[in-house]
Amino acid sequence: MSTGPVGVAIIGAGNISGQYLGNLTEFPDVRVLALADIDEARAAQVAGEYGIEVSGSPEDAFAIPEVEIVVNLTIPAAHADVALAALRAGKHVYGEKPLALDVTGGRAVLAEAAERGLKVGNAPDTFLGAGIQSALRAVAAGVIGEPVAATSALESMGPEGWHPNPAFFYVDGAGPLFDMGPYYLTALVAALGPVSSVAATGRKSRTTRVVGSGPNAGATFPVEVPTHVSALLEFAEGYGASSTFSFDSPAFKRVLEIGGTEATLALPDPNTFGGPLLVQKPGEQEWSELPIEGTEAGRGIGVVDMARALRSGTRHRASGELGMHVLDVMAAISNSVADGAFQKVAADLRKPEPLPVAWDPREATL
Repeated sequence: MSTGPVGVAIIGAGNISGQYLGNLTEFPDVRVLALADIDEARAAQVAGEYGIEVSGSPEDAFAIPEVEIVVNLTIPAAHADVALAALRAGKHVYGEKPLALDVTGGRAVLAEAAERGLKVGNAPDTFLGAGIQSALRAVAAGVIGEPVAATSALESMGPEGWHPNPAFFYVDGAGPLFDMGPYYLTALVAALGPVSSVAATGRKSRTTRVVGSGPNAGATFPVEVPTHVSALLEFAEGYGASSTFSFDSPAFKRVLEIGGTEATLALPDPNTFGGPLLVQKPGEQEWSELPIEGTEAGRGIGVVDMARALRSGTRHRASGELGMHVLDVMAAISNSVADGAFQKVAADLRKPEPLPVAWDPREATL
């Protein structure tokens, strides 16, 4: 078994790459050896900004023997193809969400990894942050009694107001469900276990949208997916949840609550790593804040957990299996929107283990 920091190559130098690069180039248990993109000039520019010596095409990155994990930050339409290419090059893969555009693609990635004895990781890793981990510990400790049901809502007017190239948010494999749903669904699954069935409705409010910022401001682009989805979730353990995912709401809303027999827990925005974490008990008029413990280091902590798992031979938490279950849930929601019927979901997922409170990606352990 190899020892020492794990070599990493990043594929995709787009908007999200800065958050990963800022962290992964500082976390001591990984070494960023290369940055690749189909736009090799952009890869070279961004690599220079972060002191990464090698840039080029994805194939260039796959060819580096010291690269053990490929971090796949490409657009959703390329997630499965890039992951498969990396696996076939003998690399473990950690990808941005969703795992693939569809269930077929996601299963192909996991099957390829299993055949080759390789690991797959998948964002989001926000559920490993202090806020959500503290919430999971509170639920496990009985702070809310026995869980009963959950409520989640992501509502906004969509990303075209701030993103310079927002069209990909509105094609198959995106929309509010596939783009933002993984944060909420991953947190719910981590807390309540796998989902067993869903029912949903959805609609598309407009057929085109307008770019609101950047060099393409004012340009229009088509909308291919529902932009408002309402879902009911049933969990294998008998809990229920109602979830809304919308790019049609003037009211900016981020809600994630778990109600129990003794209290209700208001979790932090699951697209963040910190707090606040709030609780309200019967008869109380105000929410009380609970302390949070853990890491708030940001995107990339799932890669570090995966790197440490490679060295120790243990299971990593932001796993491909977790990402696949969330993809199964989202696909079932989409199918229910289309046909108006309840959809069954395979519920054989094992919940990820909690992180130790003192777990720190900025501490060298390898």
